[in-house]
Amino acid sequence: MKYILPLALLLLSAPAVALEWGKDYVEVPAQPTAVKRGQVEVLEFFWYRCPHCFHMEPELNAWAKKLPRNVVLKRVPGILNDAWVPLARAFYALEAIGMQEKLHEALFRAIHVEGLDLDPPGAFLDWAANNGADRQKLAAAYDSFGVDTAVMRALQLTRDFKLSGVPSFVVDGKYTTSAYLTGGNPQTFKVLDELIAMQKAKK
Repeated sequence: MKYILPLALLLLSAPAVALEWGKDYVEVPAQPTAVKRGQVEVLEFFWYRCPHCFHMEPELNAWAKKLPRNVVLKRVPGILNDAWVPLARAFYALEAIGMQEKLHEALFRAIHVEGLDLDPPGAFLDWAANNGADRQKLAAAYDSFGVDTAVMRALQLTRDFKLSGVPSFVVDGKYTTSAYLTGGNPQTFKVLDELIAMQKAKK
């Protein structure tokens, strides 16, 4: 009987699904995280013009609502080339004036449902102003040093994690996964759950 408790604890701590490196996730050189001690950071890299990112949004939001309090999900605009920079600036400009959460999904819909081209700064600023943003404040933020810095950081993270597409996820600055690796969105969220559990166990 003395072996029952250790066995039970082992079963509870073991991953529900055995993860396979190179198929479910890839380990990359560890990068610093920006969360408190004991928390697990999950970064979602996306691009507003990416149809896969747009279609994943409802599933991502549903999954995020079930995350434990010590798991922090952050969105990062991936930047694979210069053409991705304008909408990365849009993301951080909205964040700078406190409108990012309110207009994030609306910006996706404007591009993928309404067919708007919001890459040109003027078009983006007009659209945002029509959706409740202060155009003058947003324009100032768009060209600010703070947004310049945030965009450069997003570019560096995209390179550091050796990302080749979006949507992609990075867990605790160590493990990357995506539907390209796992085979689909549902599988990706299962892999994320296991990677999170693995990191929580280490902490």
